[in-house]
Amino acid sequence: MLIKLQNITKEYCNDEVATEILHGISFDIKKGEFVSIMGPSGSGKSTLMHILGLLDRPSTGTYLFENQDVSKLNDDELANLRNQKIGFVFQAFHLLPKTQVIDNVILPLIYSDEKTNHQEKAKQVLESVGLSHRMHHFTNQISGGEKQRVAIARALVNNPDVIFADEPTGNLDSKSGKQIMEILQDLNDEGHTIILVTHETYTAEHADRIIKIVDGLIKEDYKVRDRRFAKNEDGIK
Repeated sequence: MLIKLQNITKEYCNDEVATEILHGISFDIKKGEFVSIMGPSGSGKSTLMHILGLLDRPSTGTYLFENQDVSKLNDDELANLRNQKIGFVFQAFHLLPKTQVIDNVILPLIYSDEKTNHQEKAKQVLESVGLSHRMHHFTNQISGGEKQRVAIARALVNNPDVIFADEPTGNLDSKSGKQIMEILQDLNDEGHTIILVTHETYTAEHADRIIKIVDGLIKEDYKVRDRRFAKNEDGIK
């Protein structure tokens, strides 16, 4: 089992007032699954993704990643685990401004134990997402869809076991959104575990399984019967 959550809660305190966001979340994710976590704004899905991605800690409950209790890890150990095992793709891209595409992709390698040639590794992943011709462009010189493909290349450069995609098509036109979903589905076919966070049913149905979160609780958890495949579509709604 790649991920196992047991009765996860999360609360934030502000001016001594506690607000509980997650109210006891439990589920498993197997290696190689493509899972959508879906819910409306304020449902707790982004908080859940931050916990799953080791960017935040739960208030209570148990989180096992590859059978390891991550609550027992210190901040440096969590950072190392993230760098080795997890890749992130965000709606807002989070690329370094006024920096070449290839340097954005190299960045995770600088903080890793990767001994291969950084330039060569970055070129390989940029080629895999169809951006080898843009590697020396600056990030302000490429389109939104290209920026998201750079973000995917950056997420892939350390060959992570799991990729988290938080509203990856939210800032894109339909054609670019289709390309991003096609890349994510291809990565899943290659063996990567994909965890997609979205508020849109249409986008969520590109996964094998949907977990619906409402008011910090799991409302539904089911397999997608009529899964959508980006290669066969005209676009993303």
